[in-house]
Amino acid sequence: MQAATHVRATAIPSVTDALKAVESLLLSGGQRTARRNAWTSVLEDRRRAKDRVEAQHVMEAVAGHASRAT
Repeated sequence: MQAATHVRATAIPSVTDALKAVESLLLSGGQRTARRNAWTSVLEDRRRAKDRVEAQHVMEAVAGHASRAT
């Protein structure tokens, strides 16, 4: 009878995990929170800018359609 062998898989940390580990070593908790809040604000500003551009395109298309209809 053969003995059972156990294979243990070790997960390779992702780049995100590695960066978070380095961040936790270099920054205090408050600094980490501030950086994450700042990044969240940047992403929200980008989303709002994209929405503004899309709304402008819609308004221009409607205005162009209305001017051709008259």
